[in-house]
Amino acid sequence: MYASKSDEFLILQFKSGNDSAFDVLLSRYQTKVFSYIMQLVKDYDLANDVFQEVFIKVVINLKKESYHHEGKLLSWILRIAHNQVIDHFRKSAKMPIAGRTTANPDFDIFSVIKLEESSVEDVMINEQILKEVRYLIEELPQDQKEVVKMRFFMKMSFKEISEKTNVSINTSLGRMRYALINLRKLINEKDLILTNY
Repeated sequence: MYASKSDEFLILQFKSGNDSAFDVLLSRYQTKVFSYIMQLVKDYDLANDVFQEVFIKVVINLKKESYHHEGKLLSWILRIAHNQVIDHFRKSAKMPIAGRTTANPDFDIFSVIKLEESSVEDVMINEQILKEVRYLIEELPQDQKEVVKMRFFMKMSFKEISEKTNVSINTSLGRMRYALINLRKLINEKDLILTNY
């Protein structure tokens, strides 16, 4: 139905509450985004986990209207992906070797430094958002509340969450996605103002 529609049209549909429009965007770009992440991390399970994180950030930013369409949706998603990979390497103390492989001869340390600086801001904003919506999480359906708490408060990966709850990684991602949608509705109902990315 939406396969031939433009990114701009699909984004507007998604912002207005049409979740199937996002599914089209996801299917349109998931292969390129996953391949890009895989090229950087060289590990399938880690790439899959980063991929889930990336699309959660995409959902959050689109819902909060902090993305303004300029015909560069894929570039924007890949920038988020790069940022997530850098966050991972920094947290796991692997930053000095990230990207320095023969498979990636065009590695640019300056782009890493720039993205790392912006990711610090992202972390601060994430902490502020979590502080403001923490009590709203208790109003979510049990399965959504469970995945949010495991991911954000217990710092579990989506692979760990799926194993703990005996569901697939995609099901865990789906629950997180609907949790974020429901949190957004609660935020609007209560007239809370969150800091934009």
